[in-house]
Amino acid sequence: MTLAQINQAVREFANSLGVELRCFQSNHEGAIIDKLHEERYWAQGIVINPGAYTHYSYAIRDAIASIAVPTVEVHLSNIKKREPFRRKSVIAPVCIAQISGRGWKSYIKGIKALRAFTGGREHSRRVAKANRRAR
Repeated sequence: MTLAQINQAVREFANSLGVELRCFQSNHEGAIIDKLHEERYWAQGIVINPGAYTHYSYAIRDAIASIAVPTVEVHLSNIKKREPFRRKSVIAPVCIAQISGRGWKSYIKGIKALRAFTGGREHSRRVAKANRRAR
């Protein structure tokens, strides 16, 4: 699936729950951090696929911690079954959950985890989906 197809499928799932979804993708760490800070005023939950930033971006970790918006870290592949250096996430400790190995459906599971965390309350109706696209 292409990123556009994944975004469409995830958007359709979110819509079926009555959740408004914004999607964002960047290969630039600073742009991701800026978007996280911007979305703190809008989103009541964030699903993020930080890609390789998972393993070393304390800046993204700090941005997630500072905005105090429930965040789920997702990955298409199972990072626990990859190379040893890819098994450690510096992002996970500031997230409510980490989901990996479900392909594009990791995003669906991420939205479900946010809904479960918030109890599906009305204030959990806006979710931002961000990812770093692998090259």
